[in-house]
Amino acid sequence: MPSLSCHNLLDLAAAADDVPLPPSPASLRLPRVMSFAAAASPASPTPARRVIVSHRLPLRVAPDAASPFGFSFAVDADTVAYQLRSGLPAGAPVLHIGTLPPSVAEVTSEELCNYLLANFSCLPVYLQADLHHRFYHGFCKHYLWPLLHYLLPLTPSSLGGLPFDRALYHSFLSANRAFADRLTEVLNPDDDLVWIHDYHLLALPTFLRKRFPRAKVGFFLHSPFPSSEIFRTIPVREDLLRALLNADLVGFHTFDYARHFLSACSRLLGLDYQSKRGYIGIEYYGRTVTVKILPVGIDMGQLRSVVSAPETGDLVQQLTETYKGRRLMVGVDDVDLFKGIGLKFLAMEQLLVEHPELRGRAVLVQIANPARSEGRDVQEVQDEARAISARVNARFGTPGYTPVVLIDRAVSVYEKAAYYAAAECCVVSAVRDGLNRIPYIYTVCRQESTAPEDEPKRSVIVLSEFVGCSPSLSGAIRVNPWSVESLADAMNAALRMPEAEQRLRHEKHYKYVSSHDVAYWAKSFDQDLQRACKDHFSRRHWGIGFGMSFKVVALGPNFRRLSVEHIVPSYRRMDNRLILLDYDGTVMPEGSIDRAPSNEVISVLNRLCEDPKNRVFIVSGRGKDELSKWFAPCEKLGIAAEHGYFTRWSRDSPWETSGLAADFDWKKAAEPVMKLYTEATDGSTIEDKESALVWHHDEADPDFGSCQAKELLDHLENVLANEPVVVKRGQHIVEVNPQGISKGVVVDSLLSSMVSRGKPPDFVLCIGDDRSDEDMFESIVCPSNSSVKLPATSEVFACTVGKKPSMAKYYLDDTVDVIKMLQGLANAPSQRPRQVHQLRFSFEGSL
Repeated sequence: MPSLSCHNLLDLAAAADDVPLPPSPASLRLPRVMSFAAAASPASPTPARRVIVSHRLPLRVAPDAASPFGFSFAVDADTVAYQLRSGLPAGAPVLHIGTLPPSVAEVTSEELCNYLLANFSCLPVYLQADLHHRFYHGFCKHYLWPLLHYLLPLTPSSLGGLPFDRALYHSFLSANRAFADRLTEVLNPDDDLVWIHDYHLLALPTFLRKRFPRAKVGFFLHSPFPSSEIFRTIPVREDLLRALLNADLVGFHTFDYARHFLSACSRLLGLDYQSKRGYIGIEYYGRTVTVKILPVGIDMGQLRSVVSAPETGDLVQQLTETYKGRRLMVGVDDVDLFKGIGLKFLAMEQLLVEHPELRGRAVLVQIANPARSEGRDVQEVQDEARAISARVNARFGTPGYTPVVLIDRAVSVYEKAAYYAAAECCVVSAVRDGLNRIPYIYTVCRQESTAPEDEPKRSVIVLSEFVGCSPSLSGAIRVNPWSVESLADAMNAALRMPEAEQRLRHEKHYKYVSSHDVAYWAKSFDQDLQRACKDHFSRRHWGIGFGMSFKVVALGPNFRRLSVEHIVPSYRRMDNRLILLDYDGTVMPEGSIDRAPSNEVISVLNRLCEDPKNRVFIVSGRGKDELSKWFAPCEKLGIAAEHGYFTRWSRDSPWETSGLAADFDWKKAAEPVMKLYTEATDGSTIEDKESALVWHHDEADPDFGSCQAKELLDHLENVLANEPVVVKRGQHIVEVNPQGISKGVVVDSLLSSMVSRGKPPDFVLCIGDDRSDEDMFESIVCPSNSSVKLPATSEVFACTVGKKPSMAKYYLDDTVDVIKMLQGLANAPSQRPRQVHQLRFSFEGSL
């Protein structure tokens, strides 16, 4: 069931928009659990409902005066949102949510809503015409879509891209919020699986996660995800990234798109990813966001029915007769900036210039699908295509021969299939495209065409290397479409390719396309979404942040925030307390220019040390000289430096070493290797400690620094294989330490010393933030792994900084919270005597 606060923080998105959303009548509210007729036996319960959310509902709409709504409706079997049904579990109810065409959207009646729901399992989202225009044609099509295709809005008047407009962005948010409102009416978050499609709804996961923290949400981006250098130009880049991270599963067509997304998360949000057993995951506030890479396939059954239709067969015969003796090539593209239609025509011209023998024989048929957006850029693409084709035809055309046939009218699916089947080569010259399934469709049409059964099937594909389907079609002739000469050479190679090679390439493509169809894609995504959500009910969830910065924190049932109120009673009750504090990232914020402790830190540490019941230690990887200088004002503070290789109990006590043999000859082998990587990695440095060597890359490029760190780790492990040292990676570091040195070992040593002095600690507080601190947590949280046994009555508080998987059972948000916690403890002892004094005063007064 939804949270009662589901309509608060994110409402500010609509408040920023001048256009109000149309009210949703109470009569249109639908039950969260909807009934569908199914022939499932009692032993086979109905699978969970799948809610498919896309900008448009998978419906065809046509004016119909006889209909009570003024329109007739039919399923649009060509849409991916409908085709993916074939890969969902048998018997699973499916509900589609999306908008209707603007002409129909004005009909916001309850009767139409119920009709579409009952007959097509479709639930419309109603957007006012002006809001939809600014959302779709304004922000989506003329800002976000060009930028995702690598077009920066530098000269909008000539290229069609608009500069960022905050008002249009708020319209985008308002539209996404309207989708969330519709979902809120019907969603059963405990059972339903939500699958959101494409960039129009990038913000929807945030709105949905706010209302349903445990919702099972998948998102698939059908467009490219650009390089982080392009994506970071978006003024609201963090908002859009966080929105994607509010999904449980994020899907992309290619590894390149996923890699760019991961790089953007690393560079802009500081998030790293891990690959485990074939799955890529990003740890995000206790949740693991899974990244999936799989291109969308085609609907084999639907396409085969089109190819085998009598209409298609008749058209194939007509085309075969029309182009008898010709070498037919085909291209099918939407009219937009990125399809490279003009480049294709220029390449055809170049082909005929360089190869006169193809004049009168080679024909390129270009089918131009209607544009999906509106604007001057679309008109310029159409004008350019017509101008170039007219020039080529005027130059090389003869009576009965037209080298470039531009079809810019409405073309039926049967006519398209006929052109695919008749053409011996398909040319795709897009300069940037998310996937482009045209080569897949072409391959199947060639295979399923009505040619004699004993005639081997063959085909050739000339394919832009900037198209998403390119990696999956290894038999295609890949080409850089920006090079007209290369594109012309590829078309010539396709026409001159031996038939045997054409057959081999065709067989390779058909084998992939037929086995990786849309059902395969949908089934794979659905299964991965279920896997990504399997731990939802074993964790506690709550939301933090405002507006588009909202996120959900998911923590284990025993992992909770450490509050002063929770720890102070135990602190007051105990007499032998041990407080262990990491330095960097715990009492000192990461990224600070001045790494020395603040006066506030010095003050609170001194106050804690003044209590004779306390033993306070800073346990750090930093060198002893640096720590001694910084904490000189703290007379009674203990310090464990260089991960415990050096230890002292107070400022005036001598430094003690770990007792290991002081043989550091291994540095002579390790240091030259580190210097090699330092010279090759701008921003990296070497820190030479007395007992260790550390390579820092926190100021290097995040991706390159991480890559170099992995290489350095492998290199040092090989070079130092026979030395008594351990090579470890930490947060932006690679460190070489003597064996037997760790923060866990020094904690065992401190505990042992206190026990031997007859003062075993009955209260232990340990706070740290990175991997090296996990050794400390393990020593005090897992007594079986420690050589020292704490008293059974001891109170142990292991606390990590930041919400992340840890051996600790508690967490604090940041260094500010750590200081507040320590201040709360420092103030606690003074309260107890005052209370005793007040009680005694009251008693004496009564006498």
